[in-house]
Amino acid sequence: MKFRPCIDIHNGKVKQIVGGSLLDHGNQAKENFVSDRDGSFYAALYQSFGLSGGHIILLNPPGSEYYEADVEQARMALEAYPGGMQIGGGMNADNAGRFLAMGASHVIVTSFVFQNGKVNYDNLNAIKDAVGKEHLVLDLSCRKKDGQYYIVTDRWQKFTDVVLNRDTLTHLADYCDEFLIHAVDVEGKASGIERELVELIGGWNQIPVTYAGGVRNEKDLALLKEAGQNQLDVTIGSALDLFGGDMKFETVLEYCGQNT
Repeated sequence: MKFRPCIDIHNGKVKQIVGGSLLDHGNQAKENFVSDRDGSFYAALYQSFGLSGGHIILLNPPGSEYYEADVEQARMALEAYPGGMQIGGGMNADNAGRFLAMGASHVIVTSFVFQNGKVNYDNLNAIKDAVGKEHLVLDLSCRKKDGQYYIVTDRWQKFTDVVLNRDTLTHLADYCDEFLIHAVDVEGKASGIERELVELIGGWNQIPVTYAGGVRNEKDLALLKEAGQNQLDVTIGSALDLFGGDMKFETVLEYCGQNT
């Protein structure tokens, strides 16, 4: 289990938010933390510890008055740590190359691929062809409904008809290099991991999977490692001391064997 760092950007600032609170209308979100540092500070810190494969997420949609300010924060982060981080938020086949050229190792995609409640295979193949399978991460962030986990899109506001299960993982793995999966209902709440989801995705290990959502202490890390059969990587936001939480960054790295 590796720790994957994050830089979430909203309204032009590095933030941590409650995941389910994000609204396009009025660029609103319930904030846990707003940093006075820019993206380059966090990227340089992650690079100094040799932490690769983390993600930058642009939380405002393209067309928002803040989107280009988000992109500017991302540009500073990617210039500080070229090739060290992935980026998501408004990615599509036309703009993905722009972010790879800025220094992203991968682009992370949800809404471009999952449209009208289904997988849009024309778009999936288009972005795979545009950036290459080796540079593509599919975000399969999900929420539970009627006893099953469904992939959600548009900053986690809309349910698709796509059930997240091992057959779905196996099928979509042919198109991408990794999966990023937020447990949206616990994201940003530091209320504990979603064990049922962890057990579902942890028993599948064909390509790397990063889990996000609810980690609040070392006990949660231990539970994630056990329930996920040591197959999942982890990202931590609001609970981390870098973002105003109680979990010490260095302690997390030590637990994951990355404090070198």
